Amino acid sequence: MTPHTPLSLDDRITGSLVGAAVGDALGGPVEGYSPDQIAERHGGRVTGVVGPWNGDAWRTARPIAPYHKGDGHVTDDTLMTHALVRVYAKVRDHLDAYAVADHLVPDLISTPRWIPELEAEALPLQRIFLAEKWLVARLHYGHVDPREAGTGNIVNCGAAMYMAPVGLVNAANPPAAYAEALDVAGAHQSSYGREAAGVFAAAVAAACAPGATPAAVVDAALGLAKDGTRAAIEAVREVASRHTDFEPALRPLRAAVAPYDTVGPDYRVPSLGARRPSRLHAIEELPIALGMLLVGEGDYRRTVLGAVNYGRDCDSIATMAGALAGALHGEAAVPARWAKQIAEASRLDLHAPATLLAEVAREVFARDTARRRSHEAAFTALASPDGVTA
Repeated sequence: MTPHTPLSLDDRITGSLVGAAVGDALGGPVEGYSPDQIAERHGGRVTGVVGPWNGDAWRTARPIAPYHKGDGHVTDDTLMTHALVRVYAKVRDHLDAYAVADHLVPDLISTPRWIPELEAEALPLQRIFLAEKWLVARLHYGHVDPREAGTGNIVNCGAAMYMAPVGLVNAANPPAAYAEALDVAGAHQSSYGREAAGVFAAAVAAACAPGATPAAVVDAALGLAKDGTRAAIEAVREVASRHTDFEPALRPLRAAVAPYDTVGPDYRVPSLGARRPSRLHAIEELPIALGMLLVGEGDYRRTVLGAVNYGRDCDSIATMAGALAGALHGEAAVPARWAKQIAEASRLDLHAPATLLAEVAREVFARDTARRRSHEAAFTALASPDGVTA
């Protein structure tokens, strides 16, 4: 596909969701490690699908056991993303925090699905992380108001990592994506974790706009981001603008985001102030994903491999980076060999969620158009001198 060939909505949605899953699977086996550790373990930088960090001992080796990360297996980032697509397929309209309580939580606790990292069918609840289990505890068992249920949860990237579908349903409308994601994420997160969900969804929506560029995507994110999230993205953007190769950018990008990241220098041993609400801080994953999009100049391979080799929470960083690069350039930008290998290894149809979400996005746009026209007619009548339309 040439740069001048217009990309359809379907192509951008497919590129984004497939791109996110591929990034997730590439980053999974090196999650939690530093760039130096990754290079030492793999004899250089990761350039594609790799095996588990501890080889055949993945079932028992800490701190990853019992998850089979690597060999093309997606993680909970993709499982949650696909679950949110299924919610859209049920609601067929914009979502809110109540949709999370009414549909997402039952999906997590009632329907067994193939879990690649467990190599077994299981309830998604048995794989998702503690920050996502919070949804079940608060909404299903605690009956908390869904709009407030995220309060008290650890503040991390848990909500942001699966917000790409919100951006895609609101394609080319970043403010609408931001507002909807904030509502949805209120059931899951608070503070800068919730803010990151809104900004990521907005960035995905911006990436879908015809003629969008990495710089335009970051500008759209900054136009909506607040507090520490905005400051962190600005700091990362300044550093990223000086690089076009991820290797020399790895340490400067980490240094740029470090003042806003509460986890601290050792990802495996979080600081005592980690993941607490704050207006001064930000999750690390979203600013770095945006930074890698700039460093990679929107190229899918360069962007995602930069995210993967950054280490730390690199499956989520690569999920976000892959969603953005895929939305910018469509499915053709995602290496088909990677997508095929990951789909087969994970036993997932990576295209089916995209097909489903594209249908829903068109339906939602039609609903929005009808609602907007109804409002225009009503407002025109209110604003006209005689109270009626011409």
